[in-house]
This record gives sequence, C-alpha cells and structure tokens, in this order.
Amino acid sequence: MKKIVNGKELQEKMKESIELLCETVSATLGPKGNNVIIDHSLFSPFITNDGATIAKNIESEDAIVNTILEIAKEASLKTNDTVGDGTTTTLVLLESIFNTSLQYIENGKNPILLKKELDLYLEKLLEKLEKEKRKPSKEDYFYIASIAANDEVLGKIASDAFFAVQNKNAIILKEIDENKLDLEFLYGYTLETQLVSDYFLKEQTSLKLEKASVLILHDYLNHLENIAFILNDCMKNNKNLIIFVNDYAENVLKELISLNLDSELNCCVLKINEYGMHQRKIEHDLEIITNAKVIDNYEFVTRENLGFVENITISNHSSQILFQENNKVKSYISFLENERKEYQDEFEQNFYQKRIAMLHCGLAKILVGSPTKMESHEKRMRLEDALCALDSCKNGVIFGGGVTLLKLAAEIKGKTNAETIFKKSLEMPFIKILTNAGIDYSPILEEITKANYQKIYNVQKEKIEDVKSSSILDSFNVVASSLINATSIATMLLTTTSLVINEYQNNCNKTNEYTEL
Repeated sequence: MKKIVNGKELQEKMKESIELLCETVSATLGPKGNNVIIDHSLFSPFITNDGATIAKNIESEDAIVNTILEIAKEASLKTNDTVGDGTTTTLVLLESIFNTSLQYIENGKNPILLKKELDLYLEKLLEKLEKEKRKPSKEDYFYIASIAANDEVLGKIASDAFFAVQNKNAIILKEIDENKLDLEFLYGYTLETQLVSDYFLKEQTSLKLEKASVLILHDYLNHLENIAFILNDCMKNNKNLIIFVNDYAENVLKELISLNLDSELNCCVLKINEYGMHQRKIEHDLEIITNAKVIDNYEFVTRENLGFVENITISNHSSQILFQENNKVKSYISFLENERKEYQDEFEQNFYQKRIAMLHCGLAKILVGSPTKMESHEKRMRLEDALCALDSCKNGVIFGGGVTLLKLAAEIKGKTNAETIFKKSLEMPFIKILTNAGIDYSPILEEITKANYQKIYNVQKEKIEDVKSSSILDSFNVVASSLINATSIATMLLTTTSLVINEYQNNCNKTNEYTEL
C-alpha cells in the first residue's frame, strides 16, 4: 500500500524531522559542545561529538519522519564528504533557514519564488565571505586543528603532521594498544606489498637491505631459468636483489627460498597490493625512483633493465624505499599533478595525492593510544576531523566562533524575505556555540557588535579577544560549504508539498493468520 502525505501534515512531519536531527547534532557544536552515545547493532556502543557520525545514526520509528530525515541528512553528509568538517554548522543553518522560511510560506509566500530569492542572495553572501578569507600560516594550522579536534594536544600533532606532508591522504592514523600519542615520519616511497614468504625475512620482523638491485616483472614468474643469470650475477658479486612480481609459480618460490637459505644471496620476492591500472601506475613510480624498467616479456630481462635502490626496509605488509629527489623525480611529480586534474573521482584523487606525497616528502603516521579502545577510537575520529579541517584550509581561513557570519548578518539590510531569513540564520552558529557552553550570549553579542565585529568570544578561556590576535579560526571552504548545502536542502524541502511512501503491514500477523488456516 502507498500512503500520501501532504499539506499541513507534511509540514509538521518536516518540522519534527529537522528538529530531531538538528537539535541532536547541534548540541555538539563548539569547544564546550556535548557528546552523544551511539548504540550499534554489530559493535559496542561508543561516545562521540562528530556531527557526521551522529547524523548517520539518527532514525525514527515513524516511517514518514524517517524518509524526511534521510533527505535532511544529505546537507550535513555532503559538507562532510566535500570538506570533511562543518557538519554541525550545516545543520544549525539548515534548521534556522527552514523554520524561518516556513513562516513566510504559511503566510502565503510562494515556495518556488522564495527558493529563487534565497539562491540568488546566497551567491552574494558567498562573494562577501570570499573577501573575508586570508592565507593560513603555520600557527593558523595549529589553531584550526585544535578547534576541529577540540584538543590542543591532538591539534598540535595533527598540524605538525599536515604541515610536513601538506596532504591528509599522506597521513596514516593507527590505533595502538599502548596509552600514548606519537608521530612518526616515513621518509621515501612506502608502498603496500605482500612478502610472498616469511622465509625471506630470515626470522626477523623486517629486513633492511642496502645497495639492492631491483627487478620489476609484470609477467608471470613460472621458470627460474628466465632470471637465472641475474641471480648468478647477484650471488657472484654479493648483491642484494628485490623482485617485484605480478604472480609466481610455487616451484619457483621454493627454489628461490632454497637459494636464499643455502647461499649468501639476500633476495626478496614482493607482490604489489594493487590491481589493474593502479598496479601499473605503482610500477611506473618504481621505475622512476629505481631507474628500472617494467618487464612484460622475459626477453627484456637484462642487466640494463635492472634498477637500484640505496636503502629498502621490507616487512610482511609494506616496503619503504629511500631515494634521492632528483630532477627526474621532480619532473615526474609535475606530470602526476597535471594528470591528477583529469580525475574528478575522490578515490582517484586520493590515490594520486598519496603517491605525489611519497615521491616528494614521504608519509606521516600518527599512533593513537588510550587506556581503553573506546577512547582511542574517539581520539582517532577527532584527529580525522582535524586533518579534514586542515586539508580544507588550503583555500583560506576566516575568523571563527561564528563572528564572520555575524559580521555578514550585520551587513544585511533585511529589505527582502531572503535577506531577513539569512540575517537571522547567520547569527545562529554563534548563539548555539555559546548556548552549548551555558553562556548568556546577549551581552557578548552586544559588545562584539559595538566593536564592529573586531572582537571575538573565546569560549575555552571565557573571555572576549581581539580578532587579529585570536586563535579562533574557521576554514573558508567549510563555512562556504555549510551555507551552500544547508540552503540547498532547506529550499528543496520547502518546495515539496507531497510525500508518497510505502505503508508497511505487520507480516507477523499475516503469518499467524495463515498458520491458523
């Protein structure tokens, strides 16, 4: 059966859905925002103040409310997907834009015309917001990370890692059992590899080889005779040998292990943990840094096509190659930067960015540990927020704490419906941050207004500061995305007058009826 909901009933369900979603998530906004416990059907309950995670887990027993919830969630999740932060701010703006606009519609304003007005004025707001941004300094990175993680210690380690590699995709977050927080730098090119046998490690957890020859085989290694003269040459000259293979025969592997154990030869056989074009591209990276040639046909197994690495560290699941960043590597990095621009897919973008970082300066690894797994997981989520916020800062930063939005609101004259709606909505993030901290915002707002928005309220220190010396900053991209996505979803809901939904019946009762028959 299909059920149709429209008119006043639909509007009430929309208000209920948005209140349920936005009020739950907005309670986490600001440095003194609250946490939320989330139960999970498969895992243990966990505590978080991450807006995107909370939004994803909000559901209702009412099928109509649940349907609208899924649409409203799109605003926050889109912001999170685009810039990795700003989820809560998006929902605070969404709730205000929707509720204020709905009052005009209830008084007879055409929703389609109102949507057009809001969309047009949004463009003007974004232009004004663009003028407020500035390029971030190293200190600004620390401030942004600390605000996003709601912790200066986490902010420091996130900003140090990001400033070193300039790319969140080049930062690895790893939860550990120890109660510590540490930052490591993996210099050189670190790729995920599968060591085809533990015997190559010779009872060590990892193997470090210096001045090793490199053979890259994209072909199937089925006969040792195909590379015999390379092996003999390495044994005679006491050389180390690294073989990257696409696949191999078991008998060949056994022979190589025997050679490794019975002679002075240090030979390791590795498989690249990528497939298809990604594997080809990793192989090409190896060509550049080792001066080897990828071999598709055994006719080309020659000394001239072998590569060389000064230093390589091999474990069961990864290999780290140290190399010199010469003109050839720099030229290749420029080539990858241009090639990356051809891809719109986020997965491909991340793949390219990580490779570029490894070729340029290496990777950073943040080790996250706490007394309990729950706390470690919560810290990791806050570090992820910090790294996403830092990544979005590349396009500039603005003064945070809602003060920049307050300034934009003050410049609005309020002559049209759209201006009045935005004027009220832009004040809400500031109000919510202070409300969550249990602070009366009215006198603080009055003082900031008198100072022509050159003052800002520091919730952590509970004092008013000069904006130019304040550490409270927001990413321009985060605030812009929050405005865009909140307006988009709010206006789409406002222009919807009917909902068609499946009305499910109780299948258990049906079964009982058939059983009785």
